Amino acid sequence: MVFQDKLQLLRKKEGLTQEGVAEKLGVSRQAVSKWESGQSYPDMDKLIALSDLFDVSIDSLIKDHSGSNEKHEDVKAFYYYKRMHYEFKSKKTLFHLPLVHINIGPGFQVAKGILAIGNISIGWFSVGGFAVGGLCLGGFSLGLFGLGGFVLSLLLAVGGFSVGSVAIGGVAIGFFALGGVAIGMFSFGGAAIASHVAIGGYANGHVAIGQSPHGIVTLTSHSDSLNDISALEARKVIYKAFPTLPKVIVHLVTFLFR
Repeated sequence: MVFQDKLQLLRKKEGLTQEGVAEKLGVSRQAVSKWESGQSYPDMDKLIALSDLFDVSIDSLIKDHSGSNEKHEDVKAFYYYKRMHYEFKSKKTLFHLPLVHINIGPGFQVAKGILAIGNISIGWFSVGGFAVGGLCLGGFSLGLFGLGGFVLSLLLAVGGFSVGSVAIGGVAIGFFALGGVAIGMFSFGGAAIASHVAIGGYANGHVAIGQSPHGIVTLTSHSDSLNDISALEARKVIYKAFPTLPKVIVHLVTFLFR
């Protein structure tokens, strides 16, 4: 049985008219009529939609049992690969962007929306291998707030390698940096390097506080967790070097101390 006959049989079995099928697939009734008459053939996206609508495999839809098995296997493999691609785009929009756009599959699939999920995603809330936007989650994230393997963010960056105003990660670079290796104006970490205040096992900065401090003003700890230094002691050292530093910053820098 050829495709057009199967389509007509499945439609009638489900009690659907051509208009009903057309509405569910987002096409015209004339398009469905042409498919059933053999005048045209649906594209890949519509084949997937038809298989989902009638709960049958694409292979069973397109296979003509009068042909060779080898031909059917080739077609099956081709459409299976194509079906690995999935895309959904909501009809509702905000600022000319779909509320949700999901585009996942082989190659450079791009999703753009308020919520974007894709190989490459661009949106207010963005999830993907390469994510760009407001709040981003991805292997590579670029935005206001980012979480991922490599993160470059304007405000908060959290990742294996992170760069941002506030950066947290294995390697962190920022105004405030917290990480295994932390580089910034105020840095905290196993190895902390800072222009102003560095706190960590190895600390290098104008003010250096840690087990191995190197700086103009230093405070040495003899404890692995720096718990032998009080917040008051740390603040005195910082104010000695930077007497005009805002109180909120000093308290933020020393909040880890007892």
